[in-house]
Amino acid sequence: MKDIDGYELSPKKNELLKYLLERDGVAKTTDIAGDFSVDPSTITKMIGELSVTGLIEHVPYRGVTLTDTGREYAGFLIRRHRILGLMLSHYGLTHEEACAEASRFESYVSKETIDRICASLGHPTMGLCGRIKHDTCCCCPNDDM
Repeated sequence: MKDIDGYELSPKKNELLKYLLERDGVAKTTDIAGDFSVDPSTITKMIGELSVTGLIEHVPYRGVTLTDTGREYAGFLIRRHRILGLMLSHYGLTHEEACAEASRFESYVSKETIDRICASLGHPTMGLCGRIKHDTCCCCPNDDM
């Protein structure tokens, strides 16, 4: 995957990629629309825009799947969320508050900044929402932690 900086996609597209990864990389358009509480045409438009990035593949009437590159990028997005949530919890926010606050601004935080926060936190392997994988970062001494 090309070098990522974390600003490639809009917050809504980031959420869709994370959603897909959490569902083993596959979902039907109608399920996505229902879970995001939007019209199916809105999801179809977003899927069309994401398809040209090479992060997803869409087969009409079958569903959407993450490509290998899409899985890697979505992994970074989840890692970013979990590191930001963990960082915020160090400042007195509850688990729920930290997760919600991280969701509000995570799309505006660069990969470089996430790598620096990760290092300052001691390369954590668990966040508030789950395991933190380090296979998309260059800051950790062991990338397959």
